Amino acid sequence: MNFTELLAAARAHPQAVSVPADWAQGRAVFGGLMAAMLHEAMRLKLADERPVRSLAITFVGPAEPEVPISLEVEVLREGKAVSTLLGRAVQNGKVVTLVQGSFGAGRPSVVAVEALPAAPLKLLGQSAPELPFIKGVTPEFMRHVALRWAVGGLPFSGNESRQMGGWVRLRDIAEAPAEAAHVLALVDAWPPSLLPHLKHPAAGSTLTWTIEFIQPAPALSTLDWCRYVVETEHARDGYGHAAAALWTAEGQLVALSRQTVTVFA
Repeated sequence: MNFTELLAAARAHPQAVSVPADWAQGRAVFGGLMAAMLHEAMRLKLADERPVRSLAITFVGPAEPEVPISLEVEVLREGKAVSTLLGRAVQNGKVVTLVQGSFGAGRPSVVAVEALPAAPLKLLGQSAPELPFIKGVTPEFMRHVALRWAVGGLPFSGNESRQMGGWVRLRDIAEAPAEAAHVLALVDAWPPSLLPHLKHPAAGSTLTWTIEFIQPAPALSTLDWCRYVVETEHARDGYGHAAAALWTAEGQLVALSRQTVTVFA
């Protein structure tokens, strides 16, 4: 199943979604997909089309591929402009992913502040070649996502740059307007920002993730390349704190992201 089919399954059968093993990230389902499926289930509970403004995500435990997952959503409050929802992904009776979402309609305001310019990147043609999917080396879900490094180093390269990033897009998907669920996959496709600092392979994962979506969303296709840059702000005792952003290829801001990551080295 490709990304579009899994999102459709989350909407059609939220009580029992089984994710194929080719969407695994180590022993768990790819976190970006878990967040995207919960986002789709949350949207079903909204009374109108108010867009998502922010999601606060906690990966409580690993969600196993090939095992049914129940997507449970509770509407905490639905106001005139803002709806607050709580989503849980439950597997084998245990919560594996928790998402608190804020969905808000726009309102007239005298405040308007433009986004900062996009981080400079090497052009696509000057960036590293597309990272290939290598069975047993790269995570299984990487067969569905394309990355091209333009800033910092690859995981386990011993590169101590605070920044990492480049170009990203989805593979194996039909062209359509990109929505918030696709943005979740694009942002979380990148490895934890601490991994390039290591010289030998070690496990690393996201513990908590907050992502804010720019509205109105810039025009973006599911096949478009996007720019991504993350900066590690602090790391110690096996935990790191990083801030990132995603832009269109033309430099329009799409989303702002913060993560607390863990590394077992």
